[in-house]
Amino acid sequence: MKSVYFLLLLFISSITIGQIQGKIIDKKGDALPFVSVYLNKTVTGTTSNDNGDYILDIKKPGKYTIVFQFIGFTTLKKEVTITKFPYILDVTLEEESVSLKEITISTKDNPANRIIRNVIASKEKNTDKYANYTAKFYSRGLTRIKDAPEKFFGQSTGDFGGGLDSTRSGIIYLSETFSKITFQKKPKKFKEKIVASKVSGQDNGVSFNRAEDSNIDLYENSIEVFNDLVSPVSGNAFSYYRYKLVGTFYDKNGKLINKIKLLPKRNNDRVFQGHIYIVENDWAIYGADLITTGAQVNIPIVNTLKLKQGYNYADEIGAWVLISQSIDFDISIFGFKPSGKFSYIYSDYNFNPTFTENTFTNEVLSFEENATKKDSVFWNTLRPVPLTKEEVSDYKLKDSIKLIRKSKKYLDSLDAKGNKFGFLNPLTGYTYRDSYKNRSFSYDGPLLQAGFNTVQGFYTTLGFSYFEQLNDEGKWWNAGMDFNYAFSEKKLRPTFYFTKKWNNISKPRLTISGGIETLQFNDRDPIFKLNNTISSLFNRQNFLKIYEKTAAKVRYSEEIKNGIYFSTFLEYAKRTPLFNTTNYSFAKQDVNGFTSNNPLDPTDFTNAAFTEHNIATLNVGTTIVIGQKYLSYPDRKFNVGESKFPTISLNYMKRFGSDNSNLNSDLFIANIRQDLNAGNFGRFQYHLRAGAFLEKKDIAFMDKLQANGNQLLFPIDRDLNSFNLLEYYKYYTNDKYAEMHLEHNFRGAILGKIPLLNKLNFHLVAGGKALFMADKKPYTEYSVGLSNLGFGKWRFLRVEYVSARYGGIKERGFVFRASLF
Repeated sequence: MKSVYFLLLLFISSITIGQIQGKIIDKKGDALPFVSVYLNKTVTGTTSNDNGDYILDIKKPGKYTIVFQFIGFTTLKKEVTITKFPYILDVTLEEESVSLKEITISTKDNPANRIIRNVIASKEKNTDKYANYTAKFYSRGLTRIKDAPEKFFGQSTGDFGGGLDSTRSGIIYLSETFSKITFQKKPKKFKEKIVASKVSGQDNGVSFNRAEDSNIDLYENSIEVFNDLVSPVSGNAFSYYRYKLVGTFYDKNGKLINKIKLLPKRNNDRVFQGHIYIVENDWAIYGADLITTGAQVNIPIVNTLKLKQGYNYADEIGAWVLISQSIDFDISIFGFKPSGKFSYIYSDYNFNPTFTENTFTNEVLSFEENATKKDSVFWNTLRPVPLTKEEVSDYKLKDSIKLIRKSKKYLDSLDAKGNKFGFLNPLTGYTYRDSYKNRSFSYDGPLLQAGFNTVQGFYTTLGFSYFEQLNDEGKWWNAGMDFNYAFSEKKLRPTFYFTKKWNNISKPRLTISGGIETLQFNDRDPIFKLNNTISSLFNRQNFLKIYEKTAAKVRYSEEIKNGIYFSTFLEYAKRTPLFNTTNYSFAKQDVNGFTSNNPLDPTDFTNAAFTEHNIATLNVGTTIVIGQKYLSYPDRKFNVGESKFPTISLNYMKRFGSDNSNLNSDLFIANIRQDLNAGNFGRFQYHLRAGAFLEKKDIAFMDKLQANGNQLLFPIDRDLNSFNLLEYYKYYTNDKYAEMHLEHNFRGAILGKIPLLNKLNFHLVAGGKALFMADKKPYTEYSVGLSNLGFGKWRFLRVEYVSARYGGIKERGFVFRASLF
């Protein structure tokens, strides 16, 4: 046994062989985090951790020149002769001394403007030098929280994985990733293979530290990771920034470096503040020390985001390449104040890789076998940045806690607290969990499932369900029953369902369901139940029109190939007309009162829009996401889509088996959607939809093609799916049909350039909509409006002025809604 311990100790101690290590401080003795440390004339190295400690891997003894580089400090070169390892090298860096002595400032031209223009003009030339490369990538993410609330809306917030101290402060997330990345500039392609990944306190070890997500290229016109902020060297940067040359200094190789301060023309624009460092004559980025705010990235919960980048000169290609990057964040939301940093190291660049046609595929992320199961010995040999004492403690603490929290005893004790039945549970609902066996039983109370319509009156629903997770790869099943009761109708409508899913790769899912339920005549559900409840009870506007369906249904869906989704269902149903049973409302009775439940004639309270009948429905559909990119995790596939191409959906629906052959029909429907990021110029979206029946027949009203209308001032809108001023059941057809929705959000591209108005940080939005049916005249809408309305950080409102035209009739109006874009 002693020999085992000796060999283990010998092995662990051997991992320190071949290392230069030490601590980096400033003149005041304060530790300097994230200092780049590398061998002279290379782009391979490491960085210091938050305590200023570093470890530089050196293979053999000899003479070396070690370079210490940190934005804001003078680059330091240390020549060392190493005879044995580990070699201790502590250094002190001095703040950079910048001056303007060597710059002749002209009254006609700002020298900073000249420098930035040269950088913009040289972008393609500089980035072409490393148009293709492979590299090693290391990232570390750390999130802390201070004074975390114990409860949120009356519910315990827990201990965030066990890392909090007595003041409820500490590390709540710590992760590391080491991967190999492959990049091609034209056409732009990126691939990452994760060699090792770990998350403190978690078994699966899958972190959020994707290399592509952190690939912040300031040479691009807009920075997508930061919600399309305008780069300081964007092609139209002078529309957003002013520049001031703060000073100059020489780097380790005698290159003149210009330090330029960014002065946003408008503080609310999508811009950075801070400094950017430019190499004279090369007109390349040497470094960046930037900051932006939540208002500028349009994420209200963010206080600040800080970006630091360090570049190094690669002799073999004559270019400045990114070697280190960090992103600091500070967030405030509902009393929670997390903050932290993600650090990234790029090393071992190969600028002359050999690519084949199989190098890049739609799989942009994959994991090596057992990448999430590497032990501490492996990480100690691999990790380019040493852990701080705090990080070491967090790993040890949470690894020990993890073992405890996986035990049956702990999970049962946790469930015992959470499974207590409260006083309000009969109304709000209740869930009983068996966490150790990954199963639960839930009761959905009537309070949150109540509503009102003129057919059912006040109604509510009780539900019971069971869920069981069968493995960690996405296999599970659940079953349940719901009981809807209408107080005015005095009628109970039960439904049931059973669903099983087999995995998280192709996500095959089977559902069997049935029972009695009420549905809208328009199967696209244009009216939200909450909207109808409010408008009916307070304004006597009962826009919702429903019928009853008693049915049995089988549905199946799966991603049969990357980007190709298949879905189908078979249903047999009895469809029954319904009529108003109540005239109740909080509002006073007016002359007109409620309308009938007949969408074809709101004044007819005795005749229905259709006669009762039985019918079967077969639907077969596919959705094609062209060029869909995906991430292959150890236990699942995550699709990320591709905005360069549209998403296409095709459906064939056959209705058959009715005693009345006129009700049988065959229908084809196609949808095309796309969301295009226009960078500095905003965001453009479109949705095209078309349908056609094989034969024009007198089918049931709910089977006809219908458009989504809107008759509310404050609608809850489905994204690019409805018309702003169209009556709900005005346009329908049993023939051919098409609709078009276009919208462009200019963000700050237009209003941001108008004096005074730009201080409001409103975004201009313009759109157009059109509806065509074979048996009706066209309907068109044009709109212009403002988004990003609100106060302080909370800017979720949007207002539009809409002009509509149909059949020679013009209509105009305003529409308000909540919007995140």
